[in-house]
Amino acid sequence: MTLFKRQMKLGAFLPAPGHHVAAWRHPNVKPDGGMDFEYYKSLALKAEDGKFDMLFLSDGVGIRTHYKNKDELSRWGRIVQFEPITLLSSLAVVTKNIGLTATSSTTYNEPYHVARKFASLDHLSNGRSGWNVVTSVTDAEAQNFNLERQPSHQTRYKRAREFMQIVTGLWDSWEDDAFLYDKRTGRYFDPDKLHMLNHSGEFFSVRGPLNVTRPLQGYPVIVQAGSSEDGQDFAAQWAEVIFTAHQTIEQAQLFYKDIKKQTLKYNRSPENVLVMPGVFPVIGKTQAEAEEKYAVLQDLVDPQVGLGLLTGLLGDVDISHLPLNSLLPELPETEGSTSRQKLIYEQARDQGLTIQDLYLSVTGARGHRFVMGSPSTIADQLEEWFTNEAADGFNIMPPYLPEGLNDFVDFVVPELQRRGLFRKDYEGRTLRENLGLQRPVNQFA
Repeated sequence: MTLFKRQMKLGAFLPAPGHHVAAWRHPNVKPDGGMDFEYYKSLALKAEDGKFDMLFLSDGVGIRTHYKNKDELSRWGRIVQFEPITLLSSLAVVTKNIGLTATSSTTYNEPYHVARKFASLDHLSNGRSGWNVVTSVTDAEAQNFNLERQPSHQTRYKRAREFMQIVTGLWDSWEDDAFLYDKRTGRYFDPDKLHMLNHSGEFFSVRGPLNVTRPLQGYPVIVQAGSSEDGQDFAAQWAEVIFTAHQTIEQAQLFYKDIKKQTLKYNRSPENVLVMPGVFPVIGKTQAEAEEKYAVLQDLVDPQVGLGLLTGLLGDVDISHLPLNSLLPELPETEGSTSRQKLIYEQARDQGLTIQDLYLSVTGARGHRFVMGSPSTIADQLEEWFTNEAADGFNIMPPYLPEGLNDFVDFVVPELQRRGLFRKDYEGRTLRENLGLQRPVNQFA
């Protein structure tokens, strides 16, 4: 009997110019790629050539960068891009195997809209959709939806939990074999296999049913990226893939062990929750070449943009009055991303970084793991985390595109395959099958 060998999962995080804040200024980058379908098509096909499990598109319902005026905003890149579900629906036509994961907020959407859109994407892609569930974390987004400030952290997560109950209930409106299309009897569907939701709760009242048949995967794969206490509890209940940020193997192992344990209180199997930390890889044929590539990007960082990025990562806590050569003081609580604020603050404290040092250090990885070197060196570091219960896979964040993705697919993927750590071809038809995740049963059947 041949025992199954565990293999890592890979997501391709593809903001238009790349993950580094100055990527759009790199001489080999297409600065208007965020509004170019052919550009995104080429990235998707390259990631599929590399047998990535999924594309991952982050999103917000507003320009979420921290800026004081239009002049400062004009120095940022990556502020305009396609709405992700629309883009992924187009990419579904030109790809065959790679998963298509879009971010959509539970704070500024209605559950019916989200359920319908992702069910449609799942059918259009033949079962390859994933939903990255977020609670929006900026006042800039709130101000596009009749609010002055974002709801509190606690309120956002209470709303998100009810949102998930409704969306999954709507996906289960119809049993898998509900539709008969029987012209002879005149029965379009079996009425016993229709389930009305009739939800009435604190935030929503939704009757149902959904006017789309049940997704091919049962549910699109549920992805979540929050690491706060509320975020972890939400992930333990709902998430099947968790994107998280850690800089040391010890941090990652602690999170990995704890989140798997937390799933048990919701009667879920830890094996059905995949932990995929973000990784920012700078790849060269040699260590020196990789360092040279990174130096080029760092030299392109505008100080206003670097400070604005740091301010956003700290939960929009204003630090503009502090000298750049000073250390970061203790920070007040924020209604923004509490887990990311904590991560950045601990990095500054543990490494003794000044504010300028700190913003330069986060312009690339933004709190995620930063690896730099030859393909073999990169593979060594991924293998260490994967084989020592720190990760089930990784969300790869190329510093600039398309070159950063090309380097990973052309040089690192073959090294991982040679070591038996990563697939040589897709195993399944759907995203859920390729990730090794169970198909959920209909809760009403």
